[in-house]
Amino acid sequence: MTEQNGGGWLSRLKSGLSRSSEKITGGITGLFTKRKLDQAALDDLEELLIAGDLGVGPAMKLSQSLADQRFDQEITSEEVRGILADDVSALLQPVARPLEIDPSQKPFVILVCGVNGSGKTTTIGKLAKQFRDQGKSVVLAAGDTFRAAAVEQLQVWGERAGAPVVAGPAGGDAAGLAFGALEKAKADSADILMIDTAGRLQNRKDLMAELEKIVRVIKKLDVTAPHATLLVMDATIGQNAHSQVEVFKQMIDVTGLVMTKLDGSAKGGVVVALAEKFGLPVHAVGVGESIDDLRPFEARAFARSLMGLDA
Repeated sequence: MTEQNGGGWLSRLKSGLSRSSEKITGGITGLFTKRKLDQAALDDLEELLIAGDLGVGPAMKLSQSLADQRFDQEITSEEVRGILADDVSALLQPVARPLEIDPSQKPFVILVCGVNGSGKTTTIGKLAKQFRDQGKSVVLAAGDTFRAAAVEQLQVWGERAGAPVVAGPAGGDAAGLAFGALEKAKADSADILMIDTAGRLQNRKDLMAELEKIVRVIKKLDVTAPHATLLVMDATIGQNAHSQVEVFKQMIDVTGLVMTKLDGSAKGGVVVALAEKFGLPVHAVGVGESIDDLRPFEARAFARSLMGLDA
């Protein structure tokens, strides 16, 4: 990544994660002021990491790694943060995989799901703009037919990105709309089709039936579709992210995650917990409203920012 665009993004990532990192690093500074790394300190650190939303498993692994390296020795809070950042980076490395578009699948169909308010429609718009900037042609399908605001929002993003939006009547059949959008994308020889979907978790059975129907119907036109199924999640929900992943995985074959609104959250550590528990690729993270505030997920930059260190 060049410093020209990388430097700006890394500083935005660090400031976006500042609330999450303050919660963790403030506690570390309090714990490790002229203190030996004894069992009591390790127990306190483990509790602190769990409170920072990193999850029980990762908290135990990180504490154990620190103990293996420095048990019963004097250690500063800076050293603790540095070691933790390296270990968090190693935990995240396997899931830090950008969303790759297979050009042999044309159009490459991306189904996007997530609860209402997760930033799903905005994420589709931002990704569409990024794909367009790479010279790819994109068609968007406004499959969240129950929310007029979602359709309008997608149309605004479509105009901004130069991507046509296929929309239907309010409350219409989402599967039929997805089918029509795939027909259009094929007719236009588009590189990518992105399908927005509803996110009403309170009606889980309805939502499951709708998502299953969308997949079933688009397979009639392309048996390999969808080629990617993204779950968009709002980082401010913290530990509730676990149940969202569970619910959507039961409904549909989720292939990757996008985490939004890290800048509004003190719960960014949940990304570590999700990585350890589910092992799903984290394709991108968002730290703001602008088009450039959604970027591919990088393990080292995220880990160091989470520990309040320069990436």
